[in-house]
Amino acid sequence: MSLQDKLNAFKADFKGGKAPYFAPPDIHPVMERATAELIASGQAGRAIKAGDRAPQFTLKDQDGNVVSSAELLAKGPLIVTFYRGVWCPYCNIELQAMNEALPEFRALGANVVAISPQTPVNSRKAVRTNALDFPVLSDVNGQTGADFGLRFALPDYLVDLYKNLKNDLPAFNNDPSWTLPMPARYVIGQGGVVLYSEINPDYTRRPDPSDMLPVLEKAATQV
Repeated sequence: MSLQDKLNAFKADFKGGKAPYFAPPDIHPVMERATAELIASGQAGRAIKAGDRAPQFTLKDQDGNVVSSAELLAKGPLIVTFYRGVWCPYCNIELQAMNEALPEFRALGANVVAISPQTPVNSRKAVRTNALDFPVLSDVNGQTGADFGLRFALPDYLVDLYKNLKNDLPAFNNDPSWTLPMPARYVIGQGGVVLYSEINPDYTRRPDPSDMLPVLEKAATQV
């Protein structure tokens, strides 16, 4: 089953209120409105994309270790996935799929990192819950997401919904701004240029990890 098939199955269960998902049905139009507005804003088209130089970053992983994109790129191509947080089931399903593909990525010389605005405590939870074998980096105040053009502010009506659902982003992220990154996936070549990009303001849609393999195979032949 592809990653998108898994996401679609989860979405159907969530919208259908199947156990253990008992979210009030009136939340779905609100979430869909916010997604439609983010799509209409055109922000995804203005984000860093294939052919652009990737912003460098130095962030701490779930254990407080400093991780530098420059140091990782010295070893090989770098896969970066931006995700919203451990509270987002769509994100967790994606991270699990990335972890399953990790041996193929590493066989082609690539490293993988995930970046989220959440605190290291929540990053540790993401690693533990999803049994990840790659680091989850804490993007303090969402600055790296902003550098990539992915960071956006939640509209007021969505903030109200999140509060009603006890989804306290300021607590998750230790940041009062109520901002998130659009989900995005990048392959950055050793020269620092983005070789592959996929940005989707619809958080329920994610590319399959296997989509990156041809890009990594081509990069491996050019070393």
